[in-house]
Formats: sequence, structure tokens, C-alpha cells
Amino acid sequence: MAQAREAMDRVKAPDGETQPMTEVDLFVSTKRVKVLTADSQEALMDHALQTISYIADIGSVLVLMARRRLARRPAPQARGHRLYKMLCHVFHSEDAQLIAQAIGQAFTVAYSQFLRESGIDPNQVGAQQSQGATGPGHLHNGDLDHFSNSENCREVCIEKRRGEGLGVALVESGWGSLLPTAVIANLLHGGPAERSGALSIGDRLTAINGTSLVGLPLAACQAAVRELKSQTVVTLSIVHCPPVTTAIIRRPHAHQQLGFCVEDGIVCSLLRGGIAERGGVRVGHRIIEINGHSVVATPHARIIELLTEAHTEVHIKTMPAATYRLLTGQEQPVYL
Repeated sequence: MAQAREAMDRVKAPDGETQPMTEVDLFVSTKRVKVLTADSQEALMDHALQTISYIADIGSVLVLMARRRLARRPAPQARGHRLYKMLCHVFHSEDAQLIAQAIGQAFTVAYSQFLRESGIDPNQVGAQQSQGATGPGHLHNGDLDHFSNSENCREVCIEKRRGEGLGVALVESGWGSLLPTAVIANLLHGGPAERSGALSIGDRLTAINGTSLVGLPLAACQAAVRELKSQTVVTLSIVHCPPVTTAIIRRPHAHQQLGFCVEDGIVCSLLRGGIAERGGVRVGHRIIEINGHSVVATPHARIIELLTEAHTEVHIKTMPAATYRLLTGQEQPVYL
């Protein structure tokens, strides 16, 4: 929402000047969102629906954000990472709220189509979610506990020498995270971040000098940190979190599938909207413990056995796999 308001402020005409506008036609489907000029029908915007990352209706203003993959080739050190930019479109309409609802409905219909193509009855998924939501604490997970506690949200001021890096190693929070942003995976001994005493492994980095990092790919977050070398004072917005997250999956019945796949102890896929995602399981996280049993050095078959043995609740402790590899010495950190 902060980014949406920033976009509004950027395009707003100065006081006393006329706001430049172009009349457009907006088309919404389960595949794409298109904007054409009303007179010439020239395409001004054309995004696949799945690239729309945020919609906000603020009074009579509609703000639509979309991710677009960059056409340029990544640098050699960024090979293997997808580079994206965030496009922000601002519209004025008395029906802004109605348009936002229409785009939201398009997502709902597209999701139902996806379920049918996957052999899943959307009506059954809706019923299971409704039944599960009636249970107390259904959405409880470690992330939710920390993000809802205002004491964990902090502004940290770090002083450093000009040309010096912050001394942090960053990893992704994992697909499905309640707060998709970079996670501090390690601190350089003697570096500015460690010297400050205000940062810990597991903290979520949400903004740098007031610029939000939420929703950006890891490569963009890392680039933003690298650009701080010329500065001597940096303000970081963080959410203090422990490196290990606890997820609680509640099964409505013993035959209910958990809705995620594990490979070598790492969550590799997750059913969108399933009980595992709602319980706090994240793609790319390494499972550390299942119902009190450590699975750090446990064979795959035993991990599956422990997951299937629990009939009502599954308590899982996880951390980002990249953080796990750094803490166990399997990889060397790259400090920024």
C-alpha cells in the first residue's frame, strides 16, 4: 500500500497545474489485463494475469502493480537468477473499487480453472477451507506471530565507513511467505551490521532508507544493498524473526493430504491455498523438526513417515534452505 501511495504521489500534478490524463478502455480476463486508448485502441498496457502482484483502490484511484521480466541478459555473477522490474499503473475512475473487485474475481475464476485442470473439485477445496477456518488458531504459524507483534518491527540505523559494505548475506524468504522479502542469513564478523548489535540471523529486511523491498526478487534486494557502499549512515526497516519458523498444519480428517512435496528434506512445491500453506509451510525451506523429532540427518523415507503418522496436527520447524546450508558450512556466505 505504501508503494501504491508513492506511485500516486509521483504522477500527481503540482498544485495549480492540470493533471494530464488519457482516456482508456480496460479489459480483464482470466488470462490477461489490457489497457487500450479509447480513441485509437492502441495498447498501453498488456500483462498476463499471473504477473499482477498487487491491486489497490484508494478513493477514485486504482493502482495496479505488475512484475515484468527484464529483457537484458543478467551479469555473469547473477546467472541463474531471473531479473524483474515492477511496473506501477495509476488510473482514475469513479468505479475504481468495482474494477479492483473485477480483477480479484478474475483471479478467483482462474484459480478454479487451475484446480479443475489439476483434477481437483473447486467446491471441495472451498468446503475444506471453510471447515478448517472454524477451528481456533487455524492460521497460526510462527511468521504470523512475529509479524503481528509491533515490538518486532524496528528501524535500525547503521553507521559505517564510506566504501564499506553492510556485511550481511541475504537469502529469499520462500514462496508463500506472509512477508516476501530478503532474510538475513549471516553477518560478517566485525562488519557494520554486526557492530550495530541490532541485527540477527533470521531478521526480515523490509526497506532500505525508506524504500520498500517487499515483493522484490532476491537479486534486486542484493543490488539495493550493494548500492549503499558510498553512504556512511543507512536506515534499515526490519522485522525481527528467529531463523527457525514453526508451522502448524491442522488436518480436518486423517485422509486429508498435507498439500506439499518434500525432496531431501526441502519443501519443493506447495498447493496454493492448501492447509500446509495456511499453516506456514514455505517453498524452499529446509525441514528441521517434525512433531518434536529432529530430521536434520534423517532419510527421506523417514521424513515422509513422520509426516503421514500425524493425523490431526503436524508441527514443523523450518528455515530457508540457503540459511541452513550457510549455518552448517555447506556453502560460503557472500557478504554485501
